[in-house]
Amino acid sequence: MTVLETNRASGPSVEHPAAGASAGAGPLIVGIGGTVRSGSSTERAVRAVLAASAAAGARTLLLGADALQLPLYAPGESLRTPAARQLTEAVALADGLVIGTPAYHGGVSGLVKNALDYLEDLREDERPYLHGRAVGCVVTARGTQAASALAGLRSVVHALRGWPTPLGVTVNTENVTVAPDGSTGDPRLTAQLAIVGRQVVEFARMRTSAG
Repeated sequence: MTVLETNRASGPSVEHPAAGASAGAGPLIVGIGGTVRSGSSTERAVRAVLAASAAAGARTLLLGADALQLPLYAPGESLRTPAARQLTEAVALADGLVIGTPAYHGGVSGLVKNALDYLEDLREDERPYLHGRAVGCVVTARGTQAASALAGLRSVVHALRGWPTPLGVTVNTENVTVAPDGSTGDPRLTAQLAIVGRQVVEFARMRTSAG
C-alpha cells in the first residue's frame, strides 16, 4: 500500500488500497500534517497511521508538506489559492482524518494550525468543519513537550466539532526514528500508530451504518 501525495494541478489523488475491495467502497481518511520539509518525522508518522487505515479497508489521502504551505489565513478574505481549495475540498469529502503536528514550544505548529484555520470555509457545509468525524491525533517532538501539544491539538479538533480518537500518539524523536515507510524501531509505538488508524476507520464505519 502506498499513500499517495496530492497533485495541485489535478486535485487530490486517492488510493483505493485493499486487495479485493471495490473502488470507492471504503471510507475516505484524509491525513494532514508535517513541516515545511517533505518527509519529516511528523509526515512519516501520519503515513504510518494512514497505512493502518488502508489495511483496514479505507481509501487514504495525504496532505503533507507542500500541500500545507498556504498563505496566512485571513478572516473575511474570499480569495483562495489552489492548495487552499484542495485542502478544504478534501476535508469536506473525508469520512475521518488524521492530523499530525510537530510540537513547537509546547504547542501546535503554525503551519498545521494555519491549515486547520482554513476549515472555517466549511462553516456553511452540510457537515460543517469536522462535524461527525473521528480525528486521529499524532504529535512529534524532540523531547517531552509533545504531551502538551497533543492536548492542544485535541482542543482544536473539539473546537472544530471533530471527535478525537480514544488514543492519541506522541513520538519522542530523541528516542525513536520514524522511517520513510512509517515503520519504527519501537514495537509499542508502531502498535499505537496502527491502533489510531484503525480507530478512525471503525468510527467512520459506525457513523455510516448509523445513517
